[in-house]
Amino acid sequence: MGDAFIRHIELLGYEKRFFPSQHYVYMFLVKWNDLSEKVVYRRFTEIYEFHKALKEMFPIESGDINIENRIIPHLPAPKWFDGQRSTENRQGTLAEYCYALVNLPHKISRCLHVVNFFKVRHDDMNPVTDSQIKKPEVFLLTKDSKKNPTDITGPIVLQTYRAIADYEKSSTSEMPLKAGDMVDVVEKSENGWWFCQLKNKRGWVPAAYLEPMDGPDESEEQEPNYAGEAYTVRKSYTAVEEDELTLKEGDTIEVIHKLLDGWWVIRKDETTGYYPSMYLQKAGEVNTSVKSEQRNRSAPPRRSTIRNVRSIHKQGRKQISQETYRRNSRKYIQKQRNMRGNSQNKGNVIIEKNEPEDNKPKAQPAVPPRPSKDLILNRCTESTRRKIL
Repeated sequence: MGDAFIRHIELLGYEKRFFPSQHYVYMFLVKWNDLSEKVVYRRFTEIYEFHKALKEMFPIESGDINIENRIIPHLPAPKWFDGQRSTENRQGTLAEYCYALVNLPHKISRCLHVVNFFKVRHDDMNPVTDSQIKKPEVFLLTKDSKKNPTDITGPIVLQTYRAIADYEKSSTSEMPLKAGDMVDVVEKSENGWWFCQLKNKRGWVPAAYLEPMDGPDESEEQEPNYAGEAYTVRKSYTAVEEDELTLKEGDTIEVIHKLLDGWWVIRKDETTGYYPSMYLQKAGEVNTSVKSEQRNRSAPPRRSTIRNVRSIHKQGRKQISQETYRRNSRKYIQKQRNMRGNSQNKGNVIIEKNEPEDNKPKAQPAVPPRPSKDLILNRCTESTRRKIL
């Protein structure tokens, strides 16, 4: 058999990876002349360096001598900072580049430079990961991506938030902040810790220290649900503030309001208060390694405990007092009790209606009224008239 060469290269999509730091890699399905098919992963910076070397190897075909002779396709240089949006939008161009590359003359498309670049590497089969960091996120091209290259599954743009106060990190997985810093939010966890990036730094930041650029973020919070969701306490917590609750591991409670800073309003019997969401687990849900890891972390700071907050949205935020939570919660509990009482009464009425017919008293015919004397004299027989005379 002759030398190996590539028959076809298909761009499948891209992956967002978080180890050793957040970055993006493109996924290619490479079809070889021996009919084997392999999936390889390449960063765009690698692809661009490959492209530059290819142009140097074939100066005529790259148009360096005469631009009219160029047949090697163009490829834009990487941006200073390649985020998810640029990675996503570049897919159409990259798919066209690969198609043109394998259709170049054999001296280019089958040269060792091309073959070696798309060969399977060790990290293609066993990518380097860290069990303490979330798994890569995969974004695949849609079937009609050639018609609309930007129609990809998954989010399009990372949201930018502003730090409202200084924050000093307390662990290596966190990221410090200065008031006014602009960060891109990669992941919003409901436990109140958000994974953010600031230039070349990345780490977890308390959501309470961040505000959106375009207005208050109440719209992202759910409305209170006084019906409540059943949860179980996974870790004990002793209240620090007056409006917090002290609970023990194994207690069953109801969550009535999920807030972005990771401090949820919960109900225990008829008492309401704040509790760290990361110490709660939905009733019946299976425990996972990620949740076990969260259980060992400290609770994030609450919005109300951040001193000297310089926030343009501080006055505009919707505030619900603890008394409002308690009052509405008691109303809901009383309403449920009344509904249960009415349903029991209705049930009793139905039982009475369904009693056997033999036990019911039979209805008596109605007695007609006695006719008047004038009516008897006018209409009755002579015999009847004599009886009243």
